[in-house]
Amino acid sequence: MAYIGLISDTHGVFDDKLRKFLEPVDEIWHAGDFGNIETADAIAAFKPLRGVYGNCDDHTVRLAHPYTQFFEMEGMRILMMHIGGYPGRYDFKAFQLINAHLPDIFICGHSHILKVINDTKYRVLTINPGAAGIQGFHNVRTALRFRIENGTIKDMEVGEWERKL
Repeated sequence: MAYIGLISDTHGVFDDKLRKFLEPVDEIWHAGDFGNIETADAIAAFKPLRGVYGNCDDHTVRLAHPYTQFFEMEGMRILMMHIGGYPGRYDFKAFQLINAHLPDIFICGHSHILKVINDTKYRVLTINPGAAGIQGFHNVRTALRFRIENGTIKDMEVGEWERKL
C-alpha cells in the first residue's frame, strides 16, 4: 500500500498548512508549477517527491523534473503532466499520451480547479488537485491525499485552506 499526497500549482508556496496535511503520506506527487527550484527542493526534503514541471516553471525546475511521468505503483499505471484537461476536453498532447500509455490514473494541474472525474470512455480516473499556492484566480487552496493498494485507489481526502497565507 502507498499513501500519496497530491499537489499542484504551489507557485513558490510550501507552508505549514500543506506540511501538516501531507505529514502522514509516504510520498508527494506534484503536477507542475512548483514556482521555483527552492520550493521543489523543500518538498523533496520533506517527503519523497515525484513531479513534473509546469508552464510557469523556469529552466532550473525543468532540468530537475520532466515534462511527463509514467510509472506503475501497486498495480496501477499512472500518467502525470501539468497541462492535461478533462474527459471530453483533453489537451492534445495529453490525449496522445493517454492513448499511448492507457493509464489507470491521469494526473494534471494547471487549471487551479480541483476535479476528480472517472472517464468511462478511456477507463481512466482523471485527477486535478487544484492549486496549493496563492497565485492565480482560485479562492481556496486545495490538495489531495489517497491510498493506492492492489490496483485500487481509496480513502481520498481533500485539504482546503484560505488562499491567504
